[in-house]
Amino acid sequence: MLERTEEFIIRAYKGGTKKATHKSTLPYWKRYLCVKESVYSYWDTKASPEDMEELWIHPEVLKEWTKSGEIRGKVRFSHDNKKRPYLSRAVAEIILTKHFLTKHMKPTCLCALAEVVSLRFVNGVGPRTGIMGIDYSTAFWLYMELGYRAYRVDSADDLTKPFVSMYFGAAYLVWLSEYEGRERTPQFVVQAYISGPKNVNLQETGPLWLKFMQALGNYEDIKKYASSHFLIEIREFSVLMTHEFFFFSVGIKGTAPFCKR
Repeated sequence: MLERTEEFIIRAYKGGTKKATHKSTLPYWKRYLCVKESVYSYWDTKASPEDMEELWIHPEVLKEWTKSGEIRGKVRFSHDNKKRPYLSRAVAEIILTKHFLTKHMKPTCLCALAEVVSLRFVNGVGPRTGIMGIDYSTAFWLYMELGYRAYRVDSADDLTKPFVSMYFGAAYLVWLSEYEGRERTPQFVVQAYISGPKNVNLQETGPLWLKFMQALGNYEDIKKYASSHFLIEIREFSVLMTHEFFFFSVGIKGTAPFCKR
C-alpha cells in the first residue's frame, strides 16, 4: 500500500486524486499551510518525551521557558511576526552532543544552514521539509544504508519534527564532508548540502556560500578566523578555509540556546 504525503491528501481533498499534483490545487495547499502555520504549535507534539527532557534540563532553555511561563506538556514554539514557528539553537547542541560527539561538529554551522534552507521554520519553506530542509529520500537512505537509526523516518512528515530533521541533516553533512572518500572543504559541503554534490561549482564563490556566511555571522564572529582558520577579503567576500571551520578540534562547547538575529 502506497503511503501518501500530507500535501497529496490535502490537494486530493480539494480536487480529487487525479488533480492532487495539478497546478489548480496548489493555491489550496498553500492556503492550508498558511492556516496551519498560524496556529500555535507545541514542542510536545513534535518531540519525544526523552528529547523534551533534554530541553528542560538545558540551563538556558529552562531559563527562557520559565520566563515565558511555559509548562510541561504544553510548551509553545517561538514564533516570528507572521506567527510561523521557528527553532531554537539548543536542538543542534543536543543532537550533536548525543549523536555526533566524535565528529566535533559545530552547532553554529548547523544553525546557519538551517537559516539558509528553511529560515529555521519548523515545517520548512517551499519544497524543503523541516528545519534542515532535507528530503525524505535522503533521510531514508541515511537510515537504511548508512545506519543512522537514532530516529525513525517513516514518512516526510517525520522530518517536520525538529530533532529528527536536525539529526538527519547532521548525518548528511558528515557524509558530504568525506564525499567519495576525500576530505571536502566547507564551500563544497555547503553547496552540496543545498544543491546536491553533483551540482557543486568551486571555481567561483557562489550565492549559496555567501548566504551561508552571512547567516553564520548571526551566531559567531567570522572575522576571528582570519588569522588561523581562513582568509577573508571583505571587498570580494572570498574565503579560503580549512576543515576546522565546520568541525571543532576539541569537544563541543556550550553556547547560547536561542538563535539571535
